[in-house]
Amino acid sequence: MGHREDLLVGAKRCLLEKGYARTTARDIVAASGTNLASIGYHYGSKEALLNLAFLKVTEEWGDVITDAPDRSGAEVRDVPQDPFEQFREVWERVIGSYDQTRAVWQLQMEVISRIDTDPELQKALAGPRSDARNGLAQNMLGVDPEADPEKARVAGLFCQALLAGVMVQRMIDGESAPSAQDLTDGLRAVLEGRAS
Repeated sequence: MGHREDLLVGAKRCLLEKGYARTTARDIVAASGTNLASIGYHYGSKEALLNLAFLKVTEEWGDVITDAPDRSGAEVRDVPQDPFEQFREVWERVIGSYDQTRAVWQLQMEVISRIDTDPELQKALAGPRSDARNGLAQNMLGVDPEADPEKARVAGLFCQALLAGVMVQRMIDGESAPSAQDLTDGLRAVLEGRAS
């Protein structure tokens, strides 16, 4: 790897260990084995590097809910025919990964708290949100963004809101946070209530 890649790897590690606000340029340099000048040369600023590193951390977390093979080379999962079963299986992977990915969720909450005061961070996150919504809609609910972009958009908004809410509940009190089955039963109840 070159300095550019080393810096990104070091920045991701620092974000997960120290958080956004407490990560310094010197921390990144120490974690990457590079030098301070490399940050400006390759990324323009520490903030630009941290913004990209944050996006990469969340993108890597996204592998948890996709049907793509994971980094270990595991087989591609079969997508269940029943949409409720698909929804439950994805939530089992999301909730089941929480202990290993808690640092990602802590980082997410910190970054969200910075959005109003950091326009560059807000701009960096604006574009990838659409891709994230589409991915959630497709993986959680089986909505194809190519076939029905508007349905994918609103389904993705629903999934993003649900995901953030569930993870906050897990951070506050994992014992009382909803399970994958609770979420599936809740979705079914909402849909059945609307039909009656």
